[in-house]
Amino acid sequence: MVRKESLAQLLDEGRRKIQVTDEELDEAKRRRRLLAASARRAFPGSTTYFNGSVAHGDANTPLTDVDLGVVLTKKDAEPYGPGKKSALPLMEIVRDAIHEDLDAEFPKLTIEVVGRRRAVLVRFGDPVTPGQSDFTADVMTALPHPSGRGLYIPNTKIADQWDRADPITHTQMVLQAITETKVVFARTVRLLKHWNCTHSKPMCSWNFKALCLGCLDDPMSLTQRAPSLLHVRGGRDRQGSDTGPGRRGRPHPLNMTRREVHERLCTARDYVDLAIEHEAAGLPLSAQHALHQVLPELIPDADATQEESARLVSTVRSGGTAATGLGLAVGLVTPTRAWGI
Repeated sequence: MVRKESLAQLLDEGRRKIQVTDEELDEAKRRRRLLAASARRAFPGSTTYFNGSVAHGDANTPLTDVDLGVVLTKKDAEPYGPGKKSALPLMEIVRDAIHEDLDAEFPKLTIEVVGRRRAVLVRFGDPVTPGQSDFTADVMTALPHPSGRGLYIPNTKIADQWDRADPITHTQMVLQAITETKVVFARTVRLLKHWNCTHSKPMCSWNFKALCLGCLDDPMSLTQRAPSLLHVRGGRDRQGSDTGPGRRGRPHPLNMTRREVHERLCTARDYVDLAIEHEAAGLPLSAQHALHQVLPELIPDADATQEESARLVSTVRSGGTAATGLGLAVGLVTPTRAWGI
């Protein structure tokens, strides 16, 4: 007998396949604490903050990196900033402190400063996920913004050498969204990040998450949330990328042309809408088959031939059209991925 599951069950099972393990998280957080302690030692009186997927509660496995920053005191920050000194001396100071504190435990540890745009790149030479090549960390040296709101973060690729941003507020907004949606926010982001990574990464993951903050704000189901994000994102990508909440200054660029990104998102959105439509019509296998086009690695395919045949007969009898427009009707070729090209 064919097992029939709801879209919510399929998405939840798929989400569990990519959810980071407790062992990965524990070790990643331990290493993050070590780096934070080194950064605070390097700059007495400074404060540290955490951001990125581990801090936001939406990390997927394999876990390959963590992100953190150190914020200098106002006095120590005085020589730095736009029109003043670059972050390079600060990056070198934190590099030396990390080496002093962690070389004994991690003999293969290396740290990159030269050529880094925003943060010191720490390579541990020792993964936290078995089978991975390494585990890394971005350690950012930041300055308090004179206005008291946000930070100046390094940007070695522009003349000013610094950008204004607010990663601390961004993390607070994400954590608030997770609470308000009863964890649906984080679970939805996990699935959408997986879609992004397995479809040529059309968008920067930061920008993707920032846009989630604009439409995920209450505890609705995953099947309600995914299409709402894709509708919002598709519309904005047609007009251009945006800065998103918690950020000021330059937007994160897209990884493809706006047209290509828009096409991929609209195709994924249409398949999700179709899956929901078929489920509502009592066609669970057709719904699963449609959702498989969006997340083929997570949602197993289903043979919906009988359901589709019955639907076509019913459609013809009612005088309607049999074509879905997405290649899911019997006799049409179904693409293996929702790439929109």
